[in-house]
Amino acid sequence: MKDKVILVTGGARRVGAAICRRLHRRGARLVVHYRGSSVEAHQLKQELEREYPDSVALLQADLLDINKIPALIDQIILRFGRLDALVNNASSFFPTPIGECTEQSWHDLMGSNLKAPLFLSQTAAPCLKENQGCIVNIIDIHAEQPLGRYVIYNTAKGGLAALTRSLAMELAPEIRVNGVSPGPILWPETSEWQNEATRAHIVDRTLLKRVGEPDDIARAVSFLIEDAPFITGQIIAVDGGRSINL
Repeated sequence: MKDKVILVTGGARRVGAAICRRLHRRGARLVVHYRGSSVEAHQLKQELEREYPDSVALLQADLLDINKIPALIDQIILRFGRLDALVNNASSFFPTPIGECTEQSWHDLMGSNLKAPLFLSQTAAPCLKENQGCIVNIIDIHAEQPLGRYVIYNTAKGGLAALTRSLAMELAPEIRVNGVSPGPILWPETSEWQNEATRAHIVDRTLLKRVGEPDDIARAVSFLIEDAPFITGQIIAVDGGRSINL
């Protein structure tokens, strides 16, 4: 991992920040993308660069505007001269039950969870090929087992799972493409997930009887980048057994 350059989208907070911290500890130079989390992004950069100066670049962008993606990759090459891995972590998450789906919801959820990873991967591919690089997509166990009332989100993550396998075929042999599907790691920040009974039910249906930590996802991402040279087209569920006991 030493001096590899890795782009992490949505890297300023929550699971994205955990991924950044672990990859940075392993010696990577990071490009941390954020959309609105400017304060968190700058705090993370300061934190990481205390250990490894001049090793983190910040990129602010709305990835729904795919016309700006080529310029983002150009900025990375201008700053670091290379790109070794792309972690597609940025994601929107909110309920869209049938009867309440809107075109704007479709645009947001499909855009962040599926369209942006596709066009980022396509644009980054020539740079990644030069370094036998890789792509890791952060998916969701509900790509396979849909979450009630989240119709568009489920569909977008299902598409991302299919995209992961498709890109693995299209970009082989130079680029490996894999996915990590989190289960109960961090509770969503919306009010419906603050209900203790809801949380207790989910934990009870998780085989390890607890929620995971953001670093559990980060460890899986690090493994796929650093220690899995013969793995591609695979999706690892990091969920404490939740996906087989829904």
